[in-house]
Amino acid sequence: MTKTLYVGMGCFWGAEKKFWSLPGVVETSVGYQGGHTPNPDYRLVCTGTTGHIEIVKVVYNEEEISTRSILKVFWENHDPTQGNRQGNDIGSQYRSAILYTDDEQYHVASQTLAEYGSVLSAAGLDPITTEIVDASTYPYWLAEEYHQKYLIKNPNGYDCHAHTGYSLPN
Repeated sequence: MTKTLYVGMGCFWGAEKKFWSLPGVVETSVGYQGGHTPNPDYRLVCTGTTGHIEIVKVVYNEEEISTRSILKVFWENHDPTQGNRQGNDIGSQYRSAILYTDDEQYHVASQTLAEYGSVLSAAGLDPITTEIVDASTYPYWLAEEYHQKYLIKNPNGYDCHAHTGYSLPN
């Protein structure tokens, strides 16, 4: 059975790359979610006026990869303490978010946030700012075709991902 989870963790080009080759992930795409503007495009989202987040849609076979494994990649491949930024990428579209589609995902997201928060707190880092939101609250708007699998089309393209250097416990 496949499930869908949406994650925001900075620039969606490099974020999508973190998921597309994981065993059990059957589809990824990038888009916009979490805002109030219908049918946004990249240029409009980058103005910071839409409320949207650059999102990666991850469709996975839960018999091959767990929600926790997906979220382990999420937590360990960006800095969820930075608020409206990731590294040099600054703006509300780069904020950290998990948009879940079922109760199991909500519980795993909440549990891993608490666990990872404890790890980061013990290391002296700021509190996690990640939003955990029901995906049905906001439509997912597919980004323009040139953004899809961008780093396959442009292997030397921009792949900014700040991270804390800390791991989510297994």
